[in-house]
Amino acid sequence: MNNTIGVIGAGVMGSGVAQNLAQSGFNVVLIDISIEKLKRTEEEIRRNIRFSAFYAKDKSKIESVDSVLSRINFTTDYNKLDTAYFIIENASEKWEVKQAVYPLIDQYAPAESCVAADTSCFSITRLASLTKRPDKIIGIHFMNPVPMKPAVEVIKGYHTSADTIKISLDFLAAIGKEGIVVNDLPGFVSNRILMLTINEAVFVVHDGVATAAQVDEIHRKCFGHKMGPLETADLIGLDTILYSVEVLWESYNDSKYRPCPLLKKMVAAGLLGRKSGEGFYKYG
Repeated sequence: MNNTIGVIGAGVMGSGVAQNLAQSGFNVVLIDISIEKLKRTEEEIRRNIRFSAFYAKDKSKIESVDSVLSRINFTTDYNKLDTAYFIIENASEKWEVKQAVYPLIDQYAPAESCVAADTSCFSITRLASLTKRPDKIIGIHFMNPVPMKPAVEVIKGYHTSADTIKISLDFLAAIGKEGIVVNDLPGFVSNRILMLTINEAVFVVHDGVATAAQVDEIHRKCFGHKMGPLETADLIGLDTILYSVEVLWESYNDSKYRPCPLLKKMVAAGLLGRKSGEGFYKYG
């Protein structure tokens, strides 16, 4: 079987997916719009591989960093998708960006290749409408950090074929993950619930009910969560949270998804969480 996977978008999720794939023995074509961005991503993956090796229980199975990285082709060239049997799209959660990416996939990837949208909230059926292969479009919503999560949400669009579902589940099994198949509506299961929770947690801070630290402490100590909602928001990226909430608000026309003004203000100020060094908490 062809061993090459295309990954579009070298952000937080794209870099995690590429790392997970390379560590599982796949060859990866990782595409982004700038060489500078790809260089930063390569350094991030290098650090993350070293980190995972340090904490690995079985040191005998650890591959060298260079060996893992040799399986990732960092490129801006969509032509490199010509050998990929499976594509994972991680482009920014903005509709105009998605609109530009899917025709390029149709143009450069083999017609028989399946395409997985790693999206937080966009309808898979709507994304499939951008392509000439709607039966081969599926949602695979990876969770962050990708290499450490044992399961993913798999979303069946209106036209997604049984073959595409099987290929996707087999692919996930090959990288050590279980796929949980659900139906298609914006936000699916995870983010229809999670984004509502995070947005309301931001409102709690906005309204002066509690600090971010108090909100997260209550979730950890009272509910037994490993992370509170605002720590989670910082990990995901507040810009991604805002885009996702806006998609849900637009999709359902329901005021419960109205983005908190504080969230919008923080994103406008560049306080995006871990990736910018400051969000609800400061980093580094």
